[in-house]
Amino acid sequence: MTRNPPKIACQCPMKELRCRQEAHPESATPLSLACGRERFKVCKVRGDRKVCARMAQLGVFPGSEIEVICPGRSKQCMVRVKGSTVSLDQQFADNILVTPL
Repeated sequence: MTRNPPKIACQCPMKELRCRQEAHPESATPLSLACGRERFKVCKVRGDRKVCARMAQLGVFPGSEIEVICPGRSKQCMVRVKGSTVSLDQQFADNILVTPL
Protein backbone atom coordinates (compact mmCIF):
# COMPACT_ATOMS: atom_id res chain seq x y z
CA MET A 1 0.00 0.00 0.00
CA THR A 2 1.42 3.37 -1.00
CA ARG A 3 1.20 6.32 1.29
CA ASN A 4 0.96 8.98 -1.37
CA PRO A 5 -0.40 8.15 -4.79
CA PRO A 6 1.78 9.46 -7.61
CA LYS A 7 0.69 12.66 -9.28
CA ILE A 8 -0.53 11.96 -12.76
CA ALA A 9 0.50 14.59 -15.25
CA CYS A 10 -0.36 14.97 -18.88
CA GLN A 11 1.39 12.26 -20.87
CA CYS A 12 1.15 13.87 -24.29
CA PRO A 13 4.38 14.98 -26.00
CA MET A 14 3.06 18.52 -26.52
CA LYS A 15 3.18 19.49 -22.83
CA GLU A 16 0.40 19.99 -20.32
CA LEU A 17 -0.77 23.40 -21.57
CA ARG A 18 -1.61 22.08 -25.00
CA CYS A 19 -3.68 19.18 -23.66
CA ARG A 20 -6.27 21.50 -22.20
CA GLN A 21 -9.10 22.64 -24.44
CA GLU A 22 -9.72 26.38 -24.44
CA ALA A 23 -13.30 27.55 -24.35
CA HIS A 24 -14.30 28.64 -27.80
CA PRO A 25 -16.29 31.83 -28.24
CA GLU A 26 -19.55 32.01 -30.14
CA SER A 27 -17.74 33.66 -33.07
CA ALA A 28 -15.52 30.62 -33.70
CA THR A 29 -15.88 29.20 -37.20
CA PRO A 30 -14.43 26.13 -38.91
CA LEU A 31 -11.16 26.82 -40.71
CA SER A 32 -12.73 25.57 -43.95
CA LEU A 33 -15.06 28.62 -43.87
CA ALA A 34 -12.33 31.16 -43.04
CA CYS A 35 -12.09 33.99 -45.55
CA GLY A 36 -9.01 35.36 -47.21
CA ARG A 37 -5.39 35.50 -46.17
CA GLU A 38 -5.68 36.19 -42.47
CA ARG A 39 -4.20 35.11 -39.17
CA PHE A 40 -6.36 33.11 -36.80
CA LYS A 41 -6.20 31.71 -33.30
CA VAL A 42 -7.20 28.07 -32.90
CA CYS A 43 -9.99 27.76 -30.32
CA LYS A 44 -10.68 24.05 -30.51
CA VAL A 45 -9.73 20.96 -32.47
CA ARG A 46 -12.65 18.58 -32.86
CA GLY A 47 -12.59 14.98 -33.96
CA ASP A 48 -11.47 11.63 -32.68
CA ARG A 49 -8.19 10.93 -30.95
CA LYS A 50 -6.40 10.22 -34.23
CA VAL A 51 -7.41 13.57 -35.76
CA CYS A 52 -6.42 15.52 -32.63
CA ALA A 53 -3.06 13.71 -32.42
CA ARG A 54 -2.29 14.44 -36.07
CA MET A 55 -3.16 18.11 -35.64
CA ALA A 56 -0.93 18.33 -32.54
CA GLN A 57 1.95 16.82 -34.55
CA LEU A 58 1.49 19.58 -37.12
CA GLY A 59 1.44 22.26 -34.39
CA VAL A 60 -2.31 22.93 -34.59
CA PHE A 61 -3.73 22.93 -31.06
CA PRO A 62 -5.92 25.27 -28.98
CA GLY A 63 -4.16 28.58 -28.48
CA SER A 64 -1.84 28.31 -31.49
CA GLU A 65 -1.83 30.89 -34.28
CA ILE A 66 -2.17 29.95 -37.92
CA GLU A 67 -2.16 31.97 -41.14
CA VAL A 68 -4.39 31.02 -44.05
CA ILE A 69 -2.32 31.17 -47.24
CA CYS A 70 -4.90 29.82 -49.66
CA PRO A 71 -8.46 29.24 -48.44
CA GLY A 72 -9.76 25.88 -49.59
CA ARG A 73 -13.44 26.63 -50.21
CA SER A 74 -14.31 22.95 -49.67
CA LYS A 75 -11.02 21.67 -51.15
CA GLN A 76 -7.42 21.69 -49.94
CA CYS A 77 -6.66 24.56 -47.54
CA MET A 78 -3.06 25.82 -47.24
CA VAL A 79 -2.03 27.25 -43.86
CA ARG A 80 1.21 28.39 -42.26
CA VAL A 81 1.86 27.04 -38.77
CA LYS A 82 5.03 28.12 -36.94
CA GLY A 83 6.82 28.85 -40.21
CA SER A 84 5.83 25.60 -41.93
CA THR A 85 3.29 25.38 -44.73
CA VAL A 86 0.68 22.67 -44.28
CA SER A 87 -2.04 21.51 -46.66
CA LEU A 88 -5.25 20.37 -44.99
CA ASP A 89 -8.15 18.61 -46.67
CA GLN A 90 -11.73 19.60 -45.92
CA GLN A 91 -12.17 16.92 -43.23
CA PHE A 92 -9.31 18.32 -41.14
CA ALA A 93 -10.18 21.98 -41.85
CA ASP A 94 -13.77 21.38 -40.71
CA ASN A 95 -12.50 20.08 -37.35
CA ILE A 96 -10.46 23.21 -36.52
CA LEU A 97 -12.45 26.06 -34.94
CA VAL A 98 -10.77 29.47 -35.24
CA THR A 99 -11.31 33.14 -34.45
CA PRO A 100 -9.63 36.03 -36.32
CA LEU A 101 -6.75 37.84 -34.61
